[in-house]
Amino acid sequence: MRIHRFVGAVALALSLAACGTSQSATGAAAAEGADAVIKVGANPVPHGEILDFVKQNLAPAAGLKLEVVEFTDYVQPNVQLQEGQLTANFFQHKPYLDDFNASKGTDLTFVAPVHLEPLGLYSKKITNVTALAAGATVALPNDATNLGRSLKLLADNGVIKLKDGAGTAATERDVVDNPRKLQFKPLEAAQLPRSLEDVDAAVINGNYAIEAGLKPATQALVLEKTEGNPYVNGLVVPAGHEKDPNIVTLGKLLQDQKVKDFIKQKYEGSVIPAE
Repeated sequence: MRIHRFVGAVALALSLAACGTSQSATGAAAAEGADAVIKVGANPVPHGEILDFVKQNLAPAAGLKLEVVEFTDYVQPNVQLQEGQLTANFFQHKPYLDDFNASKGTDLTFVAPVHLEPLGLYSKKITNVTALAAGATVALPNDATNLGRSLKLLADNGVIKLKDGAGTAATERDVVDNPRKLQFKPLEAAQLPRSLEDVDAAVINGNYAIEAGLKPATQALVLEKTEGNPYVNGLVVPAGHEKDPNIVTLGKLLQDQKVKDFIKQKYEGSVIPAE
């Protein structure tokens, strides 16, 4: 499978301006035919693995033909869906999608929740969050929604304090108490596992943690709570194609009990099926 890498903000702007929404409609419409291939963009782990399970075990009986296109970043799957190169994508939670639509001018819609990947704090230098030393460097995801999410994780575990009302939109400017004088280092989410060699700790998105061989359920110093968590990953399509028959079918397959059982067995609590 092809691996598509982040090509930079300039390429993104040019790509969106050149293609517009007409290509989006063309690409998404390809999913309407019974014999059409549904081309779904996904991060390799766990999204690609979940889609492969559906492709091998559920899609044939439902009359669907899936093609999974893997990406290693959080930008190109949305860019290519907007351009019409994909029928759907499966890699993101709704807060990220909402921010992407607002900042990039895309018109994409979240249609089916599938699973949660709890965000965690990891380190190769300490084994307990209380051991974070004064002045320690902590790497964080640099996209707006996951940055706020990571700061909230630290605040929920007493590492820092955020100003009232900051919530998941928090930035470093919203930190009102940092008793350890931690130094924050925002990085592209895909780089965070590699950063563990150079920083004292890193807040890492679940998919990248698993892909790097980390086990969130057992190795995270602190892990996001699942109850009431808004960061459920799901299926996304261009606006207006939510009710395309093949999209509706794929959404139901991704929520099938067999998929939930596969997620529970394979990821052992590091990925949690949506309820």
